[in-house]
Amino acid sequence: MDELAGYERRLRRAGLPLLIEDYSAYEDIFTRAVPLLSLVITGELLGAVDEDWPWWGNVLALLGGMAIVVSGVAMINRRRGRPPLSVPDRVGPIELAAFVLVPALLPLVFGGQVTSALVTAGGNLALLALIYLVVGIGLLSILRWTAARLIGQLAASLKLLTRAVPVLLIFMIVLFVNTEMWQVFSDVSDPALLGVIALFFAVGSGFVGSRLPSEVRELERDVGADPPLTSRQRFNVGLVMFVSQGLQVLVVAVLVGAFFVAFGALAVTPDVVESWIGRRPHAIAGNASTSVELLKVSSGLAAFSGLYYAIAVLTEAAYRAEFLDELQTSLRETFGDRARYLEARAAAAPAP
Repeated sequence: MDELAGYERRLRRAGLPLLIEDYSAYEDIFTRAVPLLSLVITGELLGAVDEDWPWWGNVLALLGGMAIVVSGVAMINRRRGRPPLSVPDRVGPIELAAFVLVPALLPLVFGGQVTSALVTAGGNLALLALIYLVVGIGLLSILRWTAARLIGQLAASLKLLTRAVPVLLIFMIVLFVNTEMWQVFSDVSDPALLGVIALFFAVGSGFVGSRLPSEVRELERDVGADPPLTSRQRFNVGLVMFVSQGLQVLVVAVLVGAFFVAFGALAVTPDVVESWIGRRPHAIAGNASTSVELLKVSSGLAAFSGLYYAIAVLTEAAYRAEFLDELQTSLRETFGDRARYLEARAAAAPAP
């Protein structure tokens, strides 16, 4: 059992908890989160309070809210065959639905606050999704595993960077000294600029996500996963690949953005910017060479660079081979742990 636990810990640290056999979202994720969910429900009892009511009215509302929550827990426990006021020993779909809907009833019943009820339900649903990502799929472990190998991956992808980035920079420099580019981004509001960056992110993520299933199957075949992965295990491997590429894209985009901020501060004077946009640029911290307009243009070019790099990695054969080589080496070790883990499980299973 200690050996099996050791293999399972290594799979979690590699960001691949779904490779653990008999891994259940209800048993291994949400049941472990019962204390957190209980704390959240306790805090949401304040949804029954209305600041326009007298203190005694709010006390009655709190008591009524507690009665609704306790009644809901008792009903679910009786349906599950548990004592009415016991802490759930297993969280299933009914318990999760109650966590989303029951607290949302409090502002609706006490004051008819429809918006507050919708916000509460949406917030609880988002919390469950976050718990599943962080605990279930191991998002933090994926980030830690990927970040620990980021330098190695960038070093292994040095040929990719030296081929892709210079061509990209030449194209970006042409855009950077383009008057229309400055005129467009100088008048863009901050929310609109964030929207542009989010659009580039969504397009890049959609492209990478559409390519990942075939990449995972090819990686599984090249690395030699035996027995074959299930569909949800392939999803977990695909998520590791997605985050790994995403961090590389982020590093490249940040470096490109920093390059253009430095280049603009040195080469593009405020007078030139004024001739391009028709007004004096807004200096940052009294430094005339660094302006808000410069940051906006650099951010837009950085976002476009990230999109270009993300697509180039998986479309150009040479770039793709450089990117996947380091990832294959790392995952081959993890799949080896999985094979030994399955052998240990089979050896520990009782004879029929």
